[in-house]
Amino acid sequence: MTRYIRRAAALCAVLFVALLVNAVRVQLVQAPSYDGNPANRRATIARYGQPRGDIVVGGSAVTGSKDTGEQLRYERTYRDGPLYAPVTGYASQMYGTSLLENAEDGVLSGADPMLAPLPLWNDFTRSRSPGGAVVTTIHAAAQRAAFAGLDGRRGAVAAIEPSTGRILALVSAPSYDPGRLSGTGARARRAWTRLNGDEAKPMLNRAIRQTYPPGSTFKVVTAAAALDSGTVTDVDARTKSPDPYTLPGTTTRLTNEVKGCKDASLRFAFEWSCNTVFAKLGVDVGLEDMTRSVTGFGFNDRGLRIPFAVAPSNFDTELDRAQLALSSIGQFDTRATPLQMAMISAAVAGGGSVRAPYLVERTTTEAGTTVRTKGTRSVRQAMRPSTAVKLRQMMTDVVEKGTGANAAIPGATVGGKTGTAQHGIGNSGTPYAWFVSWAQAADEMQPAVAVAVVVEDAAARRGDISGGGDAAPIARAVMKAVLDS
Repeated sequence: MTRYIRRAAALCAVLFVALLVNAVRVQLVQAPSYDGNPANRRATIARYGQPRGDIVVGGSAVTGSKDTGEQLRYERTYRDGPLYAPVTGYASQMYGTSLLENAEDGVLSGADPMLAPLPLWNDFTRSRSPGGAVVTTIHAAAQRAAFAGLDGRRGAVAAIEPSTGRILALVSAPSYDPGRLSGTGARARRAWTRLNGDEAKPMLNRAIRQTYPPGSTFKVVTAAAALDSGTVTDVDARTKSPDPYTLPGTTTRLTNEVKGCKDASLRFAFEWSCNTVFAKLGVDVGLEDMTRSVTGFGFNDRGLRIPFAVAPSNFDTELDRAQLALSSIGQFDTRATPLQMAMISAAVAGGGSVRAPYLVERTTTEAGTTVRTKGTRSVRQAMRPSTAVKLRQMMTDVVEKGTGANAAIPGATVGGKTGTAQHGIGNSGTPYAWFVSWAQAADEMQPAVAVAVVVEDAAARRGDISGGGDAAPIARAVMKAVLDS
C-alpha cells in the first residue's frame, strides 16, 4: 500500500510541476501574444474604465471624459473642439488616437510608469494610475485670433516664441470636432465616413502635415544665404540683375510685378519682392551654399517632432542652375509647412538661432505633480547674428514701407515678408497667400512672437488673393494677441 501511495504522490508532484510550467508558459512566454490578440478586450475595457487625463491650454482643460455607463465606460469630450483639434487630435474608442492624444497617450491613459507612486507599483498591483495632464504651450488668445482670422477658409497658422521655441498657436482650417468620433455607436461611424470623404480635408493638419510652395516668403532664406556666403556685402548696393532675367540654359524669361527691379539693391528687392534679383542671387550663391543655408533653417529634416511628427519641408539638393533660380524664389519643388516658415521668421527674430519648436510644456500626475518638463534648446545656427540683424531691418521695412503694411501694430516693431505662391499646371491654380512675421513690444528687449500664415482660398478669384491683403491681417491679429498679454 505504501508503494502505491508513493507512486500517487510522485504522480501528483509531476502534475503539479507540469501545471506550474504551463502557468509560467501562459503568463510569461505567451502573454504578449494574448495581450495583442484582437479578441482580448481586457486591455481595452481597462483603458476606458477610468477618466482620461486632460490636455490643458492656458491653465484650463480643453478636454474631458463622460461616463456612459457602458462596457467601454468613459468617452472623450472636447471643449471648443474645432479650435483645438490641430493640437489635441482625437481619442476615439473605434478609430484610435492622433496628435497629442496619441503622442502623450501613456500619460493621458494612466499607463505611463512615471505616474505610479512607486517604481513597478502598477506591475505588482495589476492596476493603472489615474490619467495625468498634458500642459501645452498654446496661447489661448493667439489660437482664437488665428482661428477667427482664417474664418473657415482653407489655410493654416503657426506661431512660435523665438527665444524658446514654444508653439503659441497651431491652427488649421477648415477644422472638425474630434468629439464626434468618440463612442462606439452609429454617430461616430457616420462622422468618420463624412470627415474622411470631405474634399476640404478637415482632418488634415495643414499647419504641420501639409507642405506648400512658399513663394516670396522663401526670399528670407535666399537673402540669408547671400549675406552669409558673402555674395552680398552691402544691402544697399546695386546688384547686377537684369529685368527680365533669362533662366540659365533656357529661353524662359522671369519678370516682376513691380517696377524698379533692374539692378535693384537687396534691400529694395526684398521690400518689393523682385523675383529677378532673388532668382539670380540664388544662382550666384550656388547650390552648395544654398543647401547649407536651407538645412540650417530645418528643410529636409525628417526627424522633427513636437512631440508628434511634422512633415519634412523640401528643398532639392540636386538642381541645375535654372531650377536653382526658381527654387530660390520659393517655386519649382521647394515646399514648406507653415510651422517651418514660422521657424524661419523666429530665426531672424532670435538672432539667427533656430530653436526646436515644442508643444508640451510639461506633463503632470492627476494631483498636479510634474512628471516631465520640456527644456528649450538651440537646434542649429541658421545664419550669422549680423545677418539676422540686417534681415530684421529689411523685414521691418517691408511692414513700414512695403507690401506688409497690413501687419503693422501701433507701438510695436513688426517685421514681415509677403508671398504669393503660384501652383498648378502652368500656374493655373489660385495662388496661395503667405505672410511670415515677428513682433516686438516697445518696452521689451526681444521679439515675443514669430508667425507664419498661409491662405489657400481656392474659391477666390486669382486677383483677390495676396500675402499682404489676405494673410498679413491674420498674422497681425495673432501677434497683437500675444503682445497684449
